[in-house]
Amino acid sequence: MDIKKLQTVVVDALEDVKGQEIVLFDTTHLTSLFDRIAVVSGTSNRQTKALAASVRDKVKEAGGDVVGMEGEDTGEWVLVDLGDMIVHIMQPAIRQYYRLEEIWGEKPVKLGAAKRKSTPEAAEAAESKTKSKHLAANKDEPEAKPVNERKPAARKAAATKTTAAAKKPAAKKVPTGKTVKVAPSKSEVAAVEATKAKPPKRTPKAAAPADAEPVKKVIRRVKKAAE
Repeated sequence: MDIKKLQTVVVDALEDVKGQEIVLFDTTHLTSLFDRIAVVSGTSNRQTKALAASVRDKVKEAGGDVVGMEGEDTGEWVLVDLGDMIVHIMQPAIRQYYRLEEIWGEKPVKLGAAKRKSTPEAAEAAESKTKSKHLAANKDEPEAKPVNERKPAARKAAATKTTAAAKKPAAKKVPTGKTVKVAPSKSEVAAVEATKAKPPKRTPKAAAPADAEPVKKVIRRVKKAAE
C-alpha cells in the first residue's frame, strides 16, 4: 500500500475512536526499517486496546498488511507494526516518560497533508469542484442590474435637519439708513400729561432792605379843563 494512503487510513482509524494528541513523523532520513511513526494517547487501557483494534481493522479493510501487535495484555503501551509504518498507542504517563517525539520528531507531518488527495472522499470533492467550475464557465453571465445604494441613517438625519432649517422663514432685515418711528409707551405719555397740568412756579420777589425809606406815592390831580 502507498505510504500516503496508509498514513491516511491510520489517522482516520485513530480519530474514529477519539485518540488524543495524534502526531505523525517522517523517519526516512533516520532509518530504513520504516517510513512513518504515529504516536497517540489513550486515557485508559480499554481505549488503547480499542485504538489498536481500530487501526488493525481499517488497514486490513483497505488492503494493507498488519505485521504484528504488542502490548495488548496490559494496555499501557500498544504497538501496531504495519511494515512501512509503526503506530505507538500510549497512556499519557507512559508517553510523557519515554518522549518518543524527541527521538523521531525531526520531520513532523501535518495531519491535513496526510489526508489530502489520498482518500476517495477527497478525490470526489476535487472532481466535483472541477465540474462545477467547468459548468460555471459555460453558463451565460446574467445582466448586471443597477444597484440602488442606500444612504446610511446618519446622512438621512442630517439631510432632514437641513431641509427643516431651509423651510423656516428668514427674519426680516431692517434697512440701514432709514429712521424707524417707535410709538411711546403708556408710562411716557402719562408723565408728559402730568407735567402740563402743574402751574408754573412763581419766583418770589426780593425783600426790601430794612433801612430803606418807604416810597411815597404822588397823586396828581388833573384839573378839568373849563368847558
